[in-house]
Parts: sequence; structure tokens; C-alpha cells
Amino acid sequence: MPAGPEIALYAPVKAFLERLGFTVKGEVRGCDVVAVRPGEPDLVVVAELKGSFSLELLLQAADRMAVADEVWLAVAATRRGRDRDARAHRLCRLLGLGLLGVTSRGAVEILVEAGPYRPRPDRRRRGLLLEEFTRRRGDPNRGGSPARRRLMTAYRQQALDVAAALRDGPRRPRDLRDLAPDAASILARNVYGWFVRVRRGWYGLTEEGQAGLRIWPAGDLTETSR
Repeated sequence: MPAGPEIALYAPVKAFLERLGFTVKGEVRGCDVVAVRPGEPDLVVVAELKGSFSLELLLQAADRMAVADEVWLAVAATRRGRDRDARAHRLCRLLGLGLLGVTSRGAVEILVEAGPYRPRPDRRRRGLLLEEFTRRRGDPNRGGSPARRRLMTAYRQQALDVAAALRDGPRRPRDLRDLAPDAASILARNVYGWFVRVRRGWYGLTEEGQAGLRIWPAGDLTETSR
């Protein structure tokens, strides 16, 4: 696989899940890939991407089982590697994990089906996962991106909407409510240092905010750069 093997796996895995009727987004609250199929209740699938089968991948997957209905491991396919090891397949079945092998040409092979094993669900984390998935516009992050990379979140998208609205001069939070429902909270918290209160009830844009708009232009908020 080329440099950045986790990112290289994302597009084939996303296409595989979309063929099964899921809406798929990358890097949602620490999960490489989140797929949701509407229903009563929604079916939530999480996939974790790694260049090869490893203990770290298993540990990540075990953590995700509390928030998803199914968890899949996706690795670069080999001929005689650990992804082909019958012992690894047995372990995945024991844990209830699915295993996918992704070839260098982007073909996806199901090596192990996800099983019925279910840990105690973490409803709070599941709720936060679905909330972020639902509120985020488009699919702006590639699954498997390095943790150190700044990721686009629903919060950052709203903050950028507010910043863009303030380029022409100070405004009040209530003037921005239709554009960004959380505008008042975003301005008050000022997590990124983009905003400044110019007078009571009015906010303007800082130099950091101008820089943020240059880093994330409006056209990059909803689609992943290819």
C-alpha cells in the first residue's frame, strides 16, 4: 500500500458500505468510518482502518462496540499475512467483529462476518456519535486521517459559518441564528479565538478568525479534498 495506508482504505470501504444502503462519513468522534442506515432504530456500523491486522486494531474495535450495532476491521489484504490467519478469524468471531480485506485495486473481501456478540451499550456515547454524524454537513474528513490533523467537525462548520458572516462587520448572535443555531454559544465560548466582543451584544472577527477562513474556505466545508 502507498503512504498513508489507512486513508487509502477509506474510499473502498466507504463504497462497500454504501452499496449495502448506508450513508457513510469518516472520522466521526474518533471512529475511522461510521455508517448509518435509517430505521427504527437506526442501524449504526463502525469500521476501523489499519494497514495490517494488529492488537491495537482489536483494542480500538472493542472500544467501538459500545456505540455500534456492528464493528468491522478493514486491513490491506495480503496473501499470507495475519488477515489470512485462521486464528485471527477465530478471534474476530469470538469477539463478534467483522473483518474486511482491501486489495491494492480497491476490491473489498469479507473475511469474517460480524457476529451477534453485544457488550453493554453506552447510550451516551452512541447518542454523541449519532449527533455529530447528523449535524455534520457532508463528508469533509477522510477516514484514517492522523489524529494530529485538524479535523472538520459540526462545531467547526458552524463556527466557520459565523466567521464568514462577520467578515463584513460586527453582528449580534440573534442575527446569526438562522445561519448557525448555536451562534450565541459559539461566540461566547470562542474556542478558536476567532471572535471578539466589540460592544455589548455585538461580536466581530479577529485576525485568527480571518486566518481560519483562509484555511477552510467555504467550498471545503462539505466535501473531502481528493
